[in-house]
Amino acid sequence: MGKKDKQFVSEITPMEVDFPQWYTDVIKKTDLVDYSPVKGFMVIKHYGYEIWENIQQFLDKRFKETGHKNCYFPLLIPESLLKKEAEHVEGFAPEVAWVTHGGQEELAERLCVRPTSETIICEMYSKWLKSYRDLPFLFNQWCSVVRWEKSTRPFLRTSEFLWQEGHTLHETYEEAQEETIQMLNIYKEMAEDVLAIPVIIGRKSEKEKFAGAHATYTMEALMHDGKALQAGTSHNLAQHFTKAFDITYLDRAGELKNPYHTSWGVSTRLIGGIIMAHGDNRGLVLPPKIAPIQVAIVPIASHKAGVMEKALELFTQLKEEFRVELDDRENYSPGWKFNEWEMKGVPIRIEIGPKDIEKNQAMLFRRDTLEKEAASLDTLKEAVTQMIDDIQKNLLLKAKNMRDEKTYYVKNFEELKEIMGTRPGFVKAMWCEEGSCEDHIKEETGVTIRCIPFEQENLGDTCAFCEKPAKVMAYFAKAY
Repeated sequence: MGKKDKQFVSEITPMEVDFPQWYTDVIKKTDLVDYSPVKGFMVIKHYGYEIWENIQQFLDKRFKETGHKNCYFPLLIPESLLKKEAEHVEGFAPEVAWVTHGGQEELAERLCVRPTSETIICEMYSKWLKSYRDLPFLFNQWCSVVRWEKSTRPFLRTSEFLWQEGHTLHETYEEAQEETIQMLNIYKEMAEDVLAIPVIIGRKSEKEKFAGAHATYTMEALMHDGKALQAGTSHNLAQHFTKAFDITYLDRAGELKNPYHTSWGVSTRLIGGIIMAHGDNRGLVLPPKIAPIQVAIVPIASHKAGVMEKALELFTQLKEEFRVELDDRENYSPGWKFNEWEMKGVPIRIEIGPKDIEKNQAMLFRRDTLEKEAASLDTLKEAVTQMIDDIQKNLLLKAKNMRDEKTYYVKNFEELKEIMGTRPGFVKAMWCEEGSCEDHIKEETGVTIRCIPFEQENLGDTCAFCEKPAKVMAYFAKAY
């Protein structure tokens, strides 16, 4: 590695030294985003947006397989609509951006830029729903929302972000609950099978649930620095919004009823999760299923006869099945290119030079393990297929091992404080389910209840923090 090549990598701060700076360095150096003229609003550049497109394609297919259809609802919501559900508006009031003028004229009523779309969607649903025969409503939209954040960090917390939000209506509470859990499980499938991020799924506490929800369910992931990331949520809204917005239908007995309502969403913060769950001090490590480039081909001694021709032949052969880039830039050394593709997290790098051609082979480099192996040109496609599958599985295993190593069980408050102060991660503990106890934990430590998992463990009979009778086992952590 030459002097310039070393300098190229050293521009990323080691995560052990300063994790937030490492995160920022990785995002900047890999060209995922740029900062816009408006504070807190990011420009997602093509490399970052292609990751989002790959997530979107998987989810959109799964949504449609389960009967959902895409719609689009307006960006602006009248203030009167937002106020129809008091708990909802109170929950979002500090984050709302308001439009007060149309051209030079002051508007008769302020319009908010959607922080979420329950209110405008419910207003439309109240017009569309007539009979039980119309149900269920299974609609989703892909859009952006705006929440005016005081402090921001690309992907994790920005004033505008991309997401999808599903909004469904059902005849019964049981059907709505089934929908809520079905969508949470689709998110879990996406997180683990596509992003290679293991997640804990369960219910949010009353204080942590979505404003206006009957119950909120979540999937929680653990990042390298021991902080939790809420990676997706699904809400059973029961009849809160359908009553507030007078959404009614004639039921099977001819009586007027309010349907049951769900909403669910994931956002571009998943990309932040990918960075922090898999990345290392060389930069990004991308799971093959969402990597914009799965294979980068780097010719060695490209000026020598036959090298570029062979590299182009491999590119043509592989691009039928994989997302491939042929790096034929003449103004960079192979070493510089190696560093760049490693930093950008490309799962496989293929090196091909005169000596390789003589041996009828290419060298395959794995980004996840930093290992290199020779592969015959006769069976290169099969070798790449196998390696991509291995990398996808290995990243999930590595992330799961990291999470398990940073998951602790505590019996009292002192143990929680000691762990969070020295080796943060997920903490499992018995809890009384009382809000006052939850408030005390948060005030003293900054730790919140991430979820009450579906898979419960009996770790004791009393709450670890107030010694009252325990009702559930919960996961605690500091979170993004």
